[in-house]
Amino acid sequence: MAKKKVLPSCASCEVVINKKVCYARDGIGSKGCPTLTEKKTLAEANQEYEDPRTREFARQASLQEAACYANRHQRPYVMQPTKTRITEICEFAQRMGYQRLGLAFCIGLSKEAKTVEEVFEAYGFEVVSVLCKAGRTLKEKIGIRDEEKIYQGTDEAMCNPIYQARILNQAETELNVLLGLCVGHDSLFFKYAQAPSTVLAVKDRVTGHNPLAAVYQKDSYYRKISHPSVTKG
Repeated sequence: MAKKKVLPSCASCEVVINKKVCYARDGIGSKGCPTLTEKKTLAEANQEYEDPRTREFARQASLQEAACYANRHQRPYVMQPTKTRITEICEFAQRMGYQRLGLAFCIGLSKEAKTVEEVFEAYGFEVVSVLCKAGRTLKEKIGIRDEEKIYQGTDEAMCNPIYQARILNQAETELNVLLGLCVGHDSLFFKYAQAPSTVLAVKDRVTGHNPLAAVYQKDSYYRKISHPSVTKG
């Protein structure tokens, strides 16, 4: 019987950060560490950076990452983050020479989308925006019954991320930005979008679209997230 392969589990690695083999030259790895066990896959992945466009995209992303911290020349260095996510997106798009941005957003964040569009335009970008309900395709199209709708007894339009992606594809956007798309709908958008895509904010109806709030409070006010039988329903 073939020995079962140990799959990577970086999330459960208990090696302190500055001792991890992926971080330090003389570091160590835990069981199943991909840095130690997946040399072939690493080589294949790194080969992709030989493509000039991929290499430049990755290079600019790393430059933007560093630009988000101030006073990096100081010793000893203490992290000093200075840029918000929306600023980082704008600066990265400028680094890449992009001019036309796509904005795919949830209808529930229409007010926020208008603000985001104004910020993008202030940086000089042309913005093509499309909301999730565009096209008004009814939920019956994907087999949703009336009792499965949010607003039962109505002609409820479905979120249509494939349509959003195709609209932005036709507009030849250079970078797409997602704002508040639902779980699963965002996945479909990524699948069908042709341009690179990033996320400004994800949807979390309970925490004001700050999903890490529940993660940070897993052992206090949001203990129920670790008990599926309690949260279900």
